[in-house]
Amino acid sequence: MNIYTLLGAAALTLTVACDDDPAAGKHKSAASAPVTAPAKAAEGTSVKFDISEVNSAVEFVGAKISMKHDGQFSKFSGQLDLVDGDPSKSRLSVEIQMASVNIQPGKLGMHLKSPDFFDVAKFPTANFVTTSLTKLDGTNEYKVTGNLTLHGVEKSIDFPAKITVGAGSIAVSAEFAINRKDFGIVYAGMADDLIKDDVLLKLSLNPKNS
Repeated sequence: MNIYTLLGAAALTLTVACDDDPAAGKHKSAASAPVTAPAKAAEGTSVKFDISEVNSAVEFVGAKISMKHDGQFSKFSGQLDLVDGDPSKSRLSVEIQMASVNIQPGKLGMHLKSPDFFDVAKFPTANFVTTSLTKLDGTNEYKVTGNLTLHGVEKSIDFPAKITVGAGSIAVSAEFAINRKDFGIVYAGMADDLIKDDVLLKLSLNPKNS
């Protein structure tokens, strides 16, 4: 194999890697030390909305050099306390049952549950609770900041989200990436098909008034 063939193969590999990077162009959350989360929402008239797999979706996309995989969690619960109809005064919390991961092929799902990845026997749940929601001027978007506990590691993360408040309803949607290694998930994959560090998270929350 000559040098031109090698360069061509390398270029093809880089192209495939780029095409299959679900986090490309998405907000990448910089994990930092957790901050003290408020025990409850701000004072005011609070309306509680229940979050569950019945009305919402928590999805993710992971990738390696050769391909990407779309997955979701089928069991989770949480609450959004909407204060005075203002998301910036409100509080969001979600708990995910990690063993409910659903992805194809099935053997990948089993591997994700193992100590190489989620280690669901040791860390059965992941949790997220907001510490602040800051409205971005002139939009219905907010900077969401909160503590994520995943794989037994707690970190503060932030991401942009669209939050729409209606008459007796609220909708939250977001797409952002986290670095799995920030949470101690460091399995590299096969030497010729390495797993990317960034994982895309996709949230679609349409909680019901409780």
